[in-house]
Amino acid sequence: MDVIRPTEALIIVDVQNDFLPGGALAVDEGDQVVAQINRLLPLFAHVVYTRDWHPADHVSFADPPEYRDGSWPAHCVQGTTGAGFPRELKITDRALLVNKGTDPGVETYSGFRSSAVDMAAWLRERHVDRLYVTGLATDYCVQATALDGLAAGFDVMLVEDCVRGVAPDTTRSALEEMRRAGVGSTTAAAISMAVAVAVATGAETEPPLEGEG
Repeated sequence: MDVIRPTEALIIVDVQNDFLPGGALAVDEGDQVVAQINRLLPLFAHVVYTRDWHPADHVSFADPPEYRDGSWPAHCVQGTTGAGFPRELKITDRALLVNKGTDPGVETYSGFRSSAVDMAAWLRERHVDRLYVTGLATDYCVQATALDGLAAGFDVMLVEDCVRGVAPDTTRSALEEMRRAGVGSTTAAAISMAVAVAVATGAETEPPLEGEG
């Protein structure tokens, strides 16, 4: 039994090779979110994958990089292996693909600010009212996408065991800012437990918030 309502969507932010161990801008343990995200995919009728899709001369690229806004190593360049999704990540044909960072002169973190597609409109057309946000990195593109989701009028849940951050201090700050803004939290484990309970009892239930149940 599917415990996720038809008005809920899974948002998979920037799970790309360049953000995984060995990539140009690797997030520590970034690869560990893949299996958890794959567990959630069958539960959702609506799925969005966002990806950085930069031109080679993107404004955020620097040599040497300072690893801050506007000064990153070249990463996720259009058409390269680094910009691709890892083989282990399941890709569903019912999903929306959102390319962002395509303008060479604009640094874009949020999937809602893509110049290529109106992500909010796509979600509204499908009567989506709640987003479950996963992916990389917690303190940059995940945070920006979650906060813009709230601003666009969606209820937003961060799936905390399906995200990883660039640095501990900025990740802590991002999590706190999201909580203050009204982003809720849950885990893939909690959602899976809710599924198991629903199957066992024949009753539908929403995934519990972290710390509940």
